[in-house]
Amino acid sequence: MELQNKHINQLIERCKKNDSNAQMQLYKAYYKAMYNSAYRILKDPFEAEDIMQEAFLAAFTKLNSFKGEVSFGAWLKRIVVNKSLTQLKKNSRYDEVKMEVIPSYEVEETSIDYEALEVPKVLETIQNLKDNYRLVLTLNLIEGYDYEEIAQIMEYSNENVRTTISRAKKKLKQLLLANTIKKNTYGR
Repeated sequence: MELQNKHINQLIERCKKNDSNAQMQLYKAYYKAMYNSAYRILKDPFEAEDIMQEAFLAAFTKLNSFKGEVSFGAWLKRIVVNKSLTQLKKNSRYDEVKMEVIPSYEVEETSIDYEALEVPKVLETIQNLKDNYRLVLTLNLIEGYDYEEIAQIMEYSNENVRTTISRAKKKLKQLLLANTIKKNTYGR
């Protein structure tokens, strides 16, 4: 890991000197992860590709502002996430959506066998949630941001983020439970 970080830091220094080979190497090292982050937020492969490209361009032009306080990947991901959310807002596909009340008894009566869940099914279920739930769960569970970071990114209060994530997790659990029951009932 230390060797990899040293290599990345060397590439960054070369990029600061406008070394296009170093830029291509950094791009190749991070483009898949950054595309996936943009895609999970935007749900559109073409927009995700555009946003990812824009994020790399922004990163390369702002590289002198990278202080190394976080890893380069984390810094770049923050650019991708911010650009993705900005794009979502521009498209008017993201508005503050009223909170959905999910009765606790619907979710907590039955437990889910988490061992039996398949990651692609969970990711697909997250993608099918309404936008505000999908966004906060993507940022929290997949991208690894904590509540405070999500509050800053989405310009929500910390309390609103906690409430939204809690409700989103309940809704996700409810949908996963419904899918599990359906699968067991119909033998799929």
